[in-house]
Amino acid sequence: MGRIDSYRDLKVWQLGVEITLSVYNLTKEFPTEERYGLCSQLRRCAVSIPSNIAEGHARDSSKEYLHHLSIASGSLAELETQLIIAKELGYLIAEHLASLLDRCDEESRMLSGLQRSIRHRISAATRP
Repeated sequence: MGRIDSYRDLKVWQLGVEITLSVYNLTKEFPTEERYGLCSQLRRCAVSIPSNIAEGHARDSSKEYLHHLSIASGSLAELETQLIIAKELGYLIAEHLASLLDRCDEESRMLSGLQRSIRHRISAATRP
């Protein structure tokens, strides 16, 4: 595996940014009355994912990193829920939702893997 010098080197962060850009593009087509409602909520959740990955990576401790990855995971679950609601309201077509949910699933697996790796590193460091 290559060296990680920055959060920008993390594939999980890169995918989070891609998901965010997709959400912004999809929500451009939402009705005007949703600008401050579901559209805003979706965008905030999406932005929270890579932002918390970046913030956690910049923290001084692995426990803080895990905390921010947990927040990113929560934001991802919230985003998925809101995307499903947007589809049910007729704001998204099924194909766009399916594609985005596939990327969300990949992001979830990557976040879980990163969390496992950090937990393993913490437990290895505390062993005598």
